[in-house]
Amino acid sequence: HSISLDHISSGINAEYGGADQILEPAKDQDVAFLVVGDPLGATTHTDIILRTIKQGISYKVIHNASIMNAIASTGLQLYNFGDTVSICFWKEDWRPTSFVDKIVKNRQNGLHCLCLLDIRVKEIDWKHMIRGRKVYEPPQYMTVNQAIDQILKSMKEEDRDTRYLNEKTLCVGVARLGSSDQVIKAGTLGRLLTEDFGAPLHSLCIVGKLHALEADMLRHYAVDPDEIPLL
Repeated sequence: HSISLDHISSGINAEYGGADQILEPAKDQDVAFLVVGDPLGATTHTDIILRTIKQGISYKVIHNASIMNAIASTGLQLYNFGDTVSICFWKEDWRPTSFVDKIVKNRQNGLHCLCLLDIRVKEIDWKHMIRGRKVYEPPQYMTVNQAIDQILKSMKEEDRDTRYLNEKTLCVGVARLGSSDQVIKAGTLGRLLTEDFGAPLHSLCIVGKLHALEADMLRHYAVDPDEIPLL
């Protein structure tokens, strides 16, 4: 039989405080909630499932490709990854640096670290909001270069032990992974700091202990193959 699907395009508002927009009509009709990446890659989506269960609404999850597994395109083996970290845009009065502690911990354990880079869309411009106008800031997508810059500054500003994370640490930057114009570049943090990755979306991997096959793949993607050790 044919199914009519409601399309909700309220962005992040549908997840944060706007779940009723999805659940209320789902009580007597079929509703689809489309997301980027895998539906269960975000805790807010798990919260929506718990609400459907509580309200007696049936649901079905259709899994999708995600950066969490597509990152294997770099040649780094998924079971060699440690904790994933998120890197947020810094503001004048807010510069979180604790994410580098997780990167260092992964490196100490010989594990790779996937860094998810900040995406700011539909962010309210509070200067206009104070005047009673609801205006959104222009979309911002963190680049590999910005992420590396914040990593290196975090290590220096907090006077952290730089033995495990510095400009010579190997990393892999990716852009538009899975698309026909995807970019994968390997090299040191210092090297990729100035490399051009083009349009969003970007992600970054900090490399841990390499297997020989991983090293061979990184050499294929390396800006300077001599930076990748021979194993």
